[in-house]
Amino acid sequence: MTTATLTPATGRAAPPRVRRWMRFNPAYLYVAPSLLLIGVFIAEPIVRSGWMSLHDWTVGEQTHTWVGLGNYRELLGDERFRNSLMVTGLYTVVVTTGQVLGGLALALWLRRTTWLTSLLRSAFFFPTIASFAVVGVVWKFLLDPQVGLVNAWLEAAGLTGPGWLTDTKLALPTVMAVGVWKGVGFAMIVLLAAVQGVPHTLIEAATLDGAGRWQRLRAVVLPELRPALLFTTVISTVTSLQLFDLVYVMTGGGPLFHTESIVAYLYQRGFVEFRLGYASAIAWVLFLLILAVSLVQLRIARHDDDDQ
Repeated sequence: MTTATLTPATGRAAPPRVRRWMRFNPAYLYVAPSLLLIGVFIAEPIVRSGWMSLHDWTVGEQTHTWVGLGNYRELLGDERFRNSLMVTGLYTVVVTTGQVLGGLALALWLRRTTWLTSLLRSAFFFPTIASFAVVGVVWKFLLDPQVGLVNAWLEAAGLTGPGWLTDTKLALPTVMAVGVWKGVGFAMIVLLAAVQGVPHTLIEAATLDGAGRWQRLRAVVLPELRPALLFTTVISTVTSLQLFDLVYVMTGGGPLFHTESIVAYLYQRGFVEFRLGYASAIAWVLFLLILAVSLVQLRIARHDDDDQ
């Protein structure tokens, strides 16, 4: 027999909804610190940046004029912002494709576990551990026209090394190549786990039916890898859209803004020119862009699954 909860005023049994709210769940004590940190360091800054994007918010000024969507309208006519959007989009497409396809090729190549493949896996995965800033510093030194090892090797072979990071035609492709090199190991590890999880019975059945290597890959292996491919694609896309460290360390956005990403332009407006309202508007546009691209990718993946 259950005991009803009495209300303090009348002494009558409280309704079930009231009794449910009056119960205390100790689990809330465990999640409270995390919720507090999320609220203070994530939710509150997001709300504040949205409020700042609606103002002419400049560091040092006593008043911040309300401009509504003025900062967003200014973005529409900002040629430098459009350039950074194009640079970021091109970098994202190339680097995401390179990381996913390169990771898939490495996963298929290194799927058998031997001492040699274990060594190669570690070598390909090692760049993933390092930060983008460290990777940028290392490659900037290697590609230096005067003291870099890459041009030194080319000169030893009788070739003239170009200015990898100062040539307007080579700077962005060079940064893209470093981005692929940095992240292909992560895609390899994720896809390697998926490849090793493909049931051998399916492969054996396809082999008995006369399917060749490429037919087995297309009809058996790739469908089993769809969740892992989706995961690596989304992660690589989101990371690439937030490109900043490599550009800031290797080129500074140059030459002539040919490698300036959205986040690099945001940094210039917000922390060099101190136009925090305008920078907040750029941040919100980037946030909505990442959200839209991620939702489209998930939608396409769900549509493909429904067609199976």
